[in-house]
Amino acid sequence: MAGTNSEKPLLAEGPAIILVHPQLGENIGMVARAMANFGLAELRLVSPRDGWPSEKARAAASRADHVIDGAKVYDTTREAVADLQFVYATTARDRDGFKEVRAPGVAADTLRARFRAGQPVGILFGRERTGLTNDEIALADEIVTFPVNPAFASLNLAQAVLLMSYEWMRSGLESLDAVPFQAPEQPPATKTHLHGLFDHIEEALDARGYFRPPEKKPKLVENLRAMLTRPGFSLTEIQVIRGVISSLDRFTRDAPRGSLAAHETVRRKPNEAAPHDE
Repeated sequence: MAGTNSEKPLLAEGPAIILVHPQLGENIGMVARAMANFGLAELRLVSPRDGWPSEKARAAASRADHVIDGAKVYDTTREAVADLQFVYATTARDRDGFKEVRAPGVAADTLRARFRAGQPVGILFGRERTGLTNDEIALADEIVTFPVNPAFASLNLAQAVLLMSYEWMRSGLESLDAVPFQAPEQPPATKTHLHGLFDHIEEALDARGYFRPPEKKPKLVENLRAMLTRPGFSLTEIQVIRGVISSLDRFTRDAPRGSLAAHETVRRKPNEAAPHDE
């Protein structure tokens, strides 16, 4: 392939590129080629429409075989981001008011700084025709949008990945002294920890009739998840919050923890799980 030099070391590290329900194998292949051009190699696919592996994807990848061969397939977007500690969602526009919206360059610098600090990071890309849903965007920490012509704002999947891949490589060629990110003293929570917190809060609220009327529950849940992904919780903070929820769920003002009344309540319900002391 023109421009390829097999004697040069192969760059293959950086954020995971996550394609949510990609449709055509050719598009996946062109994404793999764009990733390889700029030193990215970790490709994650969420339920590709035409299945996997794909010979059409391999052909379109133009010998970016290391990306194609290493691609992992997931059933859901939640599973695909579970082990990541910071995720960007790419959208054509800001679709909720809870998440910060970044330009591609700023997003790449942030990803580079977090990656250098040892955090697993990723970028979500949506379907070719409709992009990401609000529920999928809620799984991310921040949003990245591209400054395109508003009269012709349509980017295909490979173009979007190419832009972010280019910004990723550029971020490694410049000083990151100005990036306002310091490695945290405590390990940040993974998406699995956040998902556990979401489920815990949702169950506790559901048991108390918070989601009323029922038809508003999906939007209320979506807003809660969007708000809870903003701060960038550490694992310790997640454990503290879940401990608080467990305590509120198990004890009352009339039967606080440590009281005889609480002891009697616990004794009557021996099959209940103990509250989180995390």
